[in-house]
Amino acid sequence: MKAVINATPLIALSLTGHFTLLNQLFSEVYVPTSVYEEVVTQGRQRPGSDAVRNADWLIVQPPALTSPIPVALMGLDLGEQDVILLGQELAADWLIIDERLGRNISQAMGFQVKGTLGLLLVACQVGLLTRQDAAQTVDMLSRSSIRLSPRLLAWFKAQLDAV
Repeated sequence: MKAVINATPLIALSLTGHFTLLNQLFSEVYVPTSVYEEVVTQGRQRPGSDAVRNADWLIVQPPALTSPIPVALMGLDLGEQDVILLGQELAADWLIIDERLGRNISQAMGFQVKGTLGLLLVACQVGLLTRQDAAQTVDMLSRSSIRLSPRLLAWFKAQLDAV
């Protein structure tokens, strides 16, 4: 399965030590060049930078497609737009985006979308993480610079209880 991923999930998975879940869950993981630059170049010395730079299994490429609507008009950042465009171009199975607007637009365009917490749940379902590992990971994220709303945390707990 092919996935195209945005910056926040790359950073969040790196922060928690679960970056390699991407390689375990997907046969091909694409990172738009703009996202790579955001995490590795602009984010030098920040969480995720080294993991992304050193992951030889990530496929970094720019989308060939362009949007007829400026990103600022849609409310997306360049990385989110490029994830969606590259996902279209590659006929990706999944887009991995945490930001709500990017997720909503992706779903409206017919993509299957997961965020960081959704990936952790999938990892539990396929036996790559225990429920306790997933719960501890989300607890670690909630104490980090990654924003998690109380509603999202409650959703995750309910979903985890059902795994």
